[in-house]
Amino acid sequence: MTTSPRPSARTISLSFLTDLILVVLFAALGRASHDSEPFGIGLIGTAWPFVVALMIAWAASFVLRKPTAVVPTGLIIWVVTVAGGLGIRVLAGDTAAVPFIIVATITLAVFLLGWRLIAMLVTKKRRA
Repeated sequence: MTTSPRPSARTISLSFLTDLILVVLFAALGRASHDSEPFGIGLIGTAWPFVVALMIAWAASFVLRKPTAVVPTGLIIWVVTVAGGLGIRVLAGDTAAVPFIIVATITLAVFLLGWRLIAMLVTKKRRA
């Protein structure tokens, strides 16, 4: 059984930063779509539950082995970020209406899985 080389600190950092930026972008786009100020102090209130959930997902050691992999890393990060973010949001006293759950699930799938899929395709093309 061969083991793949451990990713560099740069790869891990850039992967986490990409996820973080995309989660905050999700919150900003959501605020903008509801005629709210997309940036500023309100963004913190909207984004923090999902950022905390993202950090929980990243805390799992297996995520760091292949941070750019769609499966299983991307799926785990996506599911934990969505479910955890929605759960934290509700526990903090905010709402999570069904349309918001659907939009959050789809948007975060496109964001958190999408960049990993693109990275995978680019890597495969470079190897070919």
